[in-house]
Amino acid sequence: MSTEFNLSDIQGNILRGYRRNFVRHLVLEVGDRTAARAFLAAAVDGTGADVPAITRDVTWSIRPEVCFNIGITFQGLRALRTPAEHLATFPTEFVQGMTARAMKIGDFGDSAPETWPAPFDRPERVHLIASVHSDTEAPLDRAQEQVARAFTVLGVRNGRNLPDGKVFFGYVDGISQPRFKHIIDPDQAGVDEPMDPLGTALLGYPTRQEGVTFRVPSPHDLGFNGSFNAFRVLAQDAAGFEAYLDRSADLLMGHPDRDLLADPARLDRIGPGLDMHGALREVVAAQMCGRWRNGVPYELSPDAQFPDEPVSLTNFDYTHSSRCPAGSHLRRGNPRGGPIVQRIANYTRRLVRRGMSYGPDFDPANPDDQERGLLGSFIGANIGAQFEAVMCDWINLGLHDPRITGSNDPLLGANTPETSWFNLNLPDGREIRLDGLPRLIRARGGAYTFLPSIAAIRYLSGLTS
Repeated sequence: MSTEFNLSDIQGNILRGYRRNFVRHLVLEVGDRTAARAFLAAAVDGTGADVPAITRDVTWSIRPEVCFNIGITFQGLRALRTPAEHLATFPTEFVQGMTARAMKIGDFGDSAPETWPAPFDRPERVHLIASVHSDTEAPLDRAQEQVARAFTVLGVRNGRNLPDGKVFFGYVDGISQPRFKHIIDPDQAGVDEPMDPLGTALLGYPTRQEGVTFRVPSPHDLGFNGSFNAFRVLAQDAAGFEAYLDRSADLLMGHPDRDLLADPARLDRIGPGLDMHGALREVVAAQMCGRWRNGVPYELSPDAQFPDEPVSLTNFDYTHSSRCPAGSHLRRGNPRGGPIVQRIANYTRRLVRRGMSYGPDFDPANPDDQERGLLGSFIGANIGAQFEAVMCDWINLGLHDPRITGSNDPLLGANTPETSWFNLNLPDGREIRLDGLPRLIRARGGAYTFLPSIAAIRYLSGLTS
């Protein structure tokens, strides 16, 4: 029973991202256990032409045309006939599944599972989510055809990278990710953030919490080197976001401290060709996120989206006197080493974030009501201690800082216009309160999945009952 770190035993896209142009997530049901197990055996073997090979987290000499990976729900493990004594070793939140945990993560109202379209309206049938990444779309079709020979395809979700690495709200995304010991990742070159232990993302290794290693499901071959994923279909109200920026700028135009937010003599540093109203819109967007829309951290450049000298996108921290609001999306999701109530929790809830956008292009000058958003994967070694803790305690309750307790994340939070608020920071430490934030992101489906190791996929393919 080996407990040594072996990168080739780990599925790809966990410790290092793929950076491909397209993704297709196939939502699958096990109809024929024998066919499903045979598919897994062939996929993990990787030598057949009729089944896509499971992609491992290894350094490529030749970039593969397709990257293929699987996540399995608790119902999927049952459908494959994983023995009951082994199922009993999985954590409660994974066993219960995302829909049963909806209130914990803010999925209520128009984000409630009751509003989710098929196939996520029948979570008991969602057994696997297979993810296919490629730089072109034709390989996605071939992989889907191959998968459909062994599983029932309940649904398909297609994603793509938007230009310049942005999401529909206009922000550059995916900038700050955990970086792991033993992993050489060119995307992390020059990053000077604390190194994350392997137990942040993988089962069987120490975590940042002293003396804490998350329980590994049994048997060892099934649980060791696995991860958990909160797969989320998140609709982003891009038109509503731009409208809220308009309303906020309208309000701030008449505020006596307006010029402290945007220097009238240097509006070009906020954006070329902007007038005061346009500059205020960008200041509000930057403070809500914690980054300007081009990715520059508000903490390092609070007065300029385009600073006179380049600044790091990742190497910074927060203090009691930070210019970046405590309630910003960035500080809520990752307070770094900054002051929080739960001091032991700094850096302990890090999540690997992978995602691509879905839906049609959005033109802010001609807004529409078509659905668009993000297909997101939030990966860690423990759903409850990482994903759910972030979503509940930090995103939707603000428990880590008394200045924001009782408010929600301005972008991701479960806001209602009647009660929501967000405080803009002024340079002198005073604040301007904005009210009436709408809910800008709604859940449109999702599932908690287990991302098995290569050894675990072999184990599952060999079940015989």
